[in-house]
Amino acid sequence: MMRPTDSNRIVRWVGGHRALLSSLFSVFLSLAAGFVAIALSRADIGVAKDAYLQMIWGGIGGLRAVGESGAKGALLLLTGLSVSVALSVGFFNIGAQGQMMLGAIAAAAIGSRLSFPSSIHPVVCLVGASLAGALYALIPAVLRLRRRVHEVISTIMLNWVAVSLVENWLVVGPLRAASAAGVSRSGTDEILQTAHLARLLGDASRLNAGLPLALLAAGAVWFWMARTVHGFETRAVGLGFEAARTAGIAVRRRSYQAMLLSGALAGIAGAVWVLGTEFKYPVSLSSPYGFDGIAIALIGQNHPFGIAAAALFFGILRAGGTGMQLLGIHKSFPELVQGFALLLIAGRFIWEAAVSRLARRAPTSHGVP
Repeated sequence: MMRPTDSNRIVRWVGGHRALLSSLFSVFLSLAAGFVAIALSRADIGVAKDAYLQMIWGGIGGLRAVGESGAKGALLLLTGLSVSVALSVGFFNIGAQGQMMLGAIAAAAIGSRLSFPSSIHPVVCLVGASLAGALYALIPAVLRLRRRVHEVISTIMLNWVAVSLVENWLVVGPLRAASAAGVSRSGTDEILQTAHLARLLGDASRLNAGLPLALLAAGAVWFWMARTVHGFETRAVGLGFEAARTAGIAVRRRSYQAMLLSGALAGIAGAVWVLGTEFKYPVSLSSPYGFDGIAIALIGQNHPFGIAAAALFFGILRAGGTGMQLLGIHKSFPELVQGFALLLIAGRFIWEAAVSRLARRAPTSHGVP
């Protein structure tokens, strides 16, 4: 039988980890709701079971599946970190999609039109993509800090500017692939072989160096935020702009730095997409990875390691979602699960408030308040 002191200890532990538990609970509930929805729509629980097995096994069952999961997870991780870094100073960067486009087109142009040794060509492409994304993220930062234009408005508008600039002009115009033997080709020219990111499992899988690069970025962001003075000041700005200014922190400088880093991470995501799997900028950026980064950052509780876990998990689901089409279920089903989890995260205050009340009611020891 559980003693009162044991139950009190459990309640206090739950209260201390309510952010983590709210994310886990939200993801579990979204998966359960999706399972029930499939079972009810098909009037067959067996179909729902097979669909979920296909979704999971399709993301981890074999080298090819692992490669697809890792490739998608790397992009989700980088865009999630992009959103997270901006949130650390109180900026809601909805422009990661546009910044990713700029990074992708920069990587495609450098990778196809400039020649470098294979040892440095991918690095040059990544640097160019990060600069493109960072400079594009600087625009809403300047508008917010200098002209008080809210970044939500400016980044949404800049996403559409990026679509027009990249996909409606550069890809079909100045950077359009040259015709070969009288046959026109879509997208940009393919990047040179020297610009390809290394394949970690050879030709058996599309898993490439983008995944360890994304994980390294997560570790670097955590170290910067948790172990450096600049990271501490950045978090202080996010907690209270005026209070940080009163404490002597250069709030504008930290805000600019955070937004530049946010854009750079989104730009690197675009480069990883081009250099690791596409090898050119195709007609369009088919998946909204930049917008998905918002969900991943919030599900990961804005912590680099939580974001990494969320990105890898949903990368597995997305890779396996394609196989669900064999059962008549659209491949975007994992995105529906992700969206429902985000909706539950947005309402987490109800869950956290209930846990906080339980924690306050728990006696400190042996029933003594």
